[in-house]
Amino acid sequence: MSSTAESVPAAGHERLWSVDDHLADILAAVHPLDPIELQLPDAQGCVLVEDVTVPVALPPFDNSSMDGYAVRTADVAGATDEFPAVLTVIGDVAAGSGALPEVGPGQAARIMTGAPLPPGAEAVVPVEWTDGGAGGAAATAMRPAGAGGEGASGEVRVFRSAEARAHVRSRGSDVRAGDLALEAGTVLGPPQIGLLAAIGRGSVRVRPRPRVVVLSTGSELIQPGEELGEGQIYDSNSFALTAAARDAGAIAYRVGAVTDDADTLRATIEDQLIRADMVVTTGGVSVGAYDVVKEALSTVGDEDEPGGGVDFRKLAMQPGKPQGFGSIGPEHTPLLALPGNPVSSYVSFELFVRPAIRALMGREDVHRPVVRATLAAGETLSSPAGRRQFLRGTYDAEEGTITPVGGAGSHLIAALAHADALIVIPEESVSVEPGTDVDVVLIG
Repeated sequence: MSSTAESVPAAGHERLWSVDDHLADILAAVHPLDPIELQLPDAQGCVLVEDVTVPVALPPFDNSSMDGYAVRTADVAGATDEFPAVLTVIGDVAAGSGALPEVGPGQAARIMTGAPLPPGAEAVVPVEWTDGGAGGAAATAMRPAGAGGEGASGEVRVFRSAEARAHVRSRGSDVRAGDLALEAGTVLGPPQIGLLAAIGRGSVRVRPRPRVVVLSTGSELIQPGEELGEGQIYDSNSFALTAAARDAGAIAYRVGAVTDDADTLRATIEDQLIRADMVVTTGGVSVGAYDVVKEALSTVGDEDEPGGGVDFRKLAMQPGKPQGFGSIGPEHTPLLALPGNPVSSYVSFELFVRPAIRALMGREDVHRPVVRATLAAGETLSSPAGRRQFLRGTYDAEEGTITPVGGAGSHLIAALAHADALIVIPEESVSVEPGTDVDVVLIG
């Protein structure tokens, strides 16, 4: 994959990439997925690519906001507890009613919440303002339909007057026909899905959620639930990164750990390309004798695309110095190869994979929020010269402070589980004193 920030390293020295250059290279190569038409249940989390206008007013008719009685205002004017208005009940109006009774002088119709306002009626009086058609004091609830012939027929006493349009939701009071309901670029969450359904849209044109395949490498890895043998550890990276990919908005598929064999890894990745818009590997990208990802993919390129293939790099960061990025297969599927240490892989995901996933979705907000916070530490934090360090921490928004969690070791996954932020120590700093303001990446 070609670089957006090429430079020639000094003789005898391998180039050390900056975090910013590596990320820029990734985002320059990752393009939003082509739009497709999706049914509403499948469109959640996707980015709308078209403006959606309202075809019909919402609500489409005047309707009641209360359970009560539809009345003419003149008939209840001056009504009190002592001198109630006595009206003839001509029938029920329920939500979904077709033919509606017409309310004339001295009449009322029982009406339920959401039911259309019948012709002749000007307002709705809540049932609590009436005797509910049962005689006596004010009712507390509407009597069931057909309860002894009371309520839907006979008489009702109204103890309060009502102004015109009282407790009536007017046609088009939410949105009117022709209004812009949602604009292109909107991320479809539950309220947006609800609005689309309310205006009658069964499907929309969106950029789909990318399919991300996550696989880890290492002959020492076994699956949780199995019994550990000598020299074995549980595969945590593939679970953490698959969850992180889903959290970023992707449809994520986890592949069980692949042994340290280049041919096996290459074949596994090729098998997964049919369902992948992106592939993420973890482990095997350093300089060890069994760094299988580097061995398997260093010579794999997209021969028909200049600059294709996978480029393995060293970055000026800690943790996460070794990284790989490129594209593979006939569809030039993006591949990001992350380190194998748990903290290194997760930090790398947050910095590089998450923005790439959101770029595939067509999201504008590809980055995590970054805030300034005061370092609340019991001692000075050290950092290697020339490296951008990312330490785990807990952020207190109310106090505006960040407190380190655990140490700098890239294997300290327990500390990562209790962190909700990354403390950023820039390349030019070798130490940071307590009380210093620092950049904080919010990952919680």
